[in-house]
Amino acid sequence: MTRTPRPYRLHSAPRTARIAAVAALLTTLLALPASASAQSEAAADAAAAVDASGDPAGTSRPRPLWEVGAVAFGTRQQAYPGSALTVSNGLALPWLIYRGRWLRADEGTFGVRALKTPRTEIDIGFAGAFGSSASESAVRRGMPDIGTLVEFGPRLKLNLGTLDASSEGTPGAAGAATAPLAVRSPTPDGLRWRLALPLRGVFDLSDGLAHRGLSFEPELGLSLRSGRWRLGASLSAVIGDRRLAGVFYGVDPVFATATRPAYTARAGLITTRLGFNASTDLGPDWRVFGFARLDSVAGAANRASPLVERTRGTSYGVGLSWTWLRSERMTTN
Repeated sequence: MTRTPRPYRLHSAPRTARIAAVAALLTTLLALPASASAQSEAAADAAAAVDASGDPAGTSRPRPLWEVGAVAFGTRQQAYPGSALTVSNGLALPWLIYRGRWLRADEGTFGVRALKTPRTEIDIGFAGAFGSSASESAVRRGMPDIGTLVEFGPRLKLNLGTLDASSEGTPGAAGAATAPLAVRSPTPDGLRWRLALPLRGVFDLSDGLAHRGLSFEPELGLSLRSGRWRLGASLSAVIGDRRLAGVFYGVDPVFATATRPAYTARAGLITTRLGFNASTDLGPDWRVFGFARLDSVAGAANRASPLVERTRGTSYGVGLSWTWLRSERMTTN
């Protein structure tokens, strides 16, 4: 007897209820994410600016131990990498930042920071992704919706410092001086490179936190702090196991049609990403921020899925954060 595959549960709650649910979860987790998810890091990109006072590892600019405020932002993004559907979302919710030596809730860190040195940090990171309705997508119509996804897991961050040419040359083969690249410690207002290596479990908030797979997203980031401005760019690759890939690209036989053949998703590359973000102070308590990101499924493991409609897609968003209260106690953690 052949068993019919159990499809992912269809959403029974209205769209506003799902958005309220993810807002409540993010608020409970104390801070919005500052890293990626397999479907979308729009909330992460937007909220990365909330704690925009962060400094490169190894610097010691004092900051409040905790801060409380509110953030509001709107995004427009692909439903999933390779989709032709774009969805818009908006959120307004409170946030809390806590910068303890080991207990952290800032810049995508939640919970325990297991290791912190000027060059290396290991912590627990998280990310979130809005869901989308299958009825709004021509290629997914009749299939289960993609739920609101949340991710948790360990993250290794490596501070690569500032890369520049050494002023002191070394003799070359012909006696001429050459200028090797030097890795220097960044300054609070300087430029820095950082490599992040997060490994996370993915769970569906719309289906009782059902497990949806694993994701790994190595990311090379560049950030620059100049006066009131903080600018950033990143290049990353999202890699997922077969279960996670199936959420976006798998077609069970029960959902196959004449134009949508059955497809078994494979583990591997889901998308590559190029992102940019910027933020600036409007005063001591207000900050405006924005981001833009390009996703590409060129060379991805499931490029041949009938649910992939285009190779590239863009996401963008803007927002505003407000700080209500700050701790009088300062910290350099």
